[in-house]
Amino acid sequence: MEEINWKARLIGIKGARGIGKTTLLLQYIKLHLGGELNRTLYVSLDDIWFNNHSLISLVRDFERQGGKYLFLDEVHKYPGWAQELKNIYDSYPELKIVFTGSLLMEILNARADLSRRTVVYTMQGFSFREYIGVETGAVFDKLYLNQIMENHLEEAQRINEMIKPFQYFEPYLKHGYYPFYLEQSDLYEMRLGEVVNMILEIELPLLRHVELAYVAKIKQLLVIIAESVPFVPNVSKLSDKIGINRATLLSYLHYLDEIGLTQNLFKNTQGISKLQKPSKIYLDNTNLIYLLARENANKGNLRETFFSNQLAYRHTLGYTEQGDFMVDDRFTFEIGGKGKNQKQIRLVENAYIVADDILYGSQNKIPLWMFGFLY
Repeated sequence: MEEINWKARLIGIKGARGIGKTTLLLQYIKLHLGGELNRTLYVSLDDIWFNNHSLISLVRDFERQGGKYLFLDEVHKYPGWAQELKNIYDSYPELKIVFTGSLLMEILNARADLSRRTVVYTMQGFSFREYIGVETGAVFDKLYLNQIMENHLEEAQRINEMIKPFQYFEPYLKHGYYPFYLEQSDLYEMRLGEVVNMILEIELPLLRHVELAYVAKIKQLLVIIAESVPFVPNVSKLSDKIGINRATLLSYLHYLDEIGLTQNLFKNTQGISKLQKPSKIYLDNTNLIYLLARENANKGNLRETFFSNQLAYRHTLGYTEQGDFMVDDRFTFEIGGKGKNQKQIRLVENAYIVADDILYGSQNKIPLWMFGFLY
């Protein structure tokens, strides 16, 4: 909420299903527009009302009655939303509009040129830092990557004086990424399963025309990724196993990354196309591993998935043969347990060991949990 420039006339908020976009809008209205409720309207565009009413007619009536602040949820469910929003933006210069939508929501490619008019933000699930804040009330500043690389010992000492990170690390990996864990925690796994099903059965068919007949196969693929160490795709074998051609399979792998279910790594991070084969595939976050792999969750996969999830929000991740991750095309990171040594990266410049199960690091060996403080 603090990062969004709420003075902008047209704000777009993208994010995976279940990440908290609706709650963000309602909280902002409650906290900042309590005295302006007669000029404020929140509406979800998947409401049945829009089956025989248009968004433009709603806005026209709202503006005539003195409306000023318009919050539109789930815009990707409304056909032609981009063109109507452009017309509304141009026709009602006094109106401030905030809208939310799927990660697959097209701003740049929509026929109506919204990209010049819209300030777009992408919303992420809880970082480890945010999860600790919710659980304890402790407020920690975000750390920049160079702070962690250069001063990790001092930063770790400061954090450890306030909390015990390992008290919260495993619970976070299992259920701390999606904010709805706070509501009926015993139903978390079921709700997360519903989120995944909604993405696969509704959003992908609606926004990327994925055939429903292949949804069960895609679920199988996600389970394979969840149980891997990590998953290195053999596209030919996968294509035969799932029963779809290579080009379609590569497109689906690309869509899973776009929709926030996977994180795909490539050797060359420039100009990635949907027909380019990923070198490695991770699930987007560790909560998905526990949902899909259950007791078969692999420790190494969990470590690397946590690292990729926490860094990908602010940094570019790529594949490297001399470590586990290339970050920002400059830094190499090798992930492992507390006994991980320098063997694989000893001849590599700007290389770091990221070790699990340690509270403090030394030199270029950094605790894994610290990377959860990047956002």
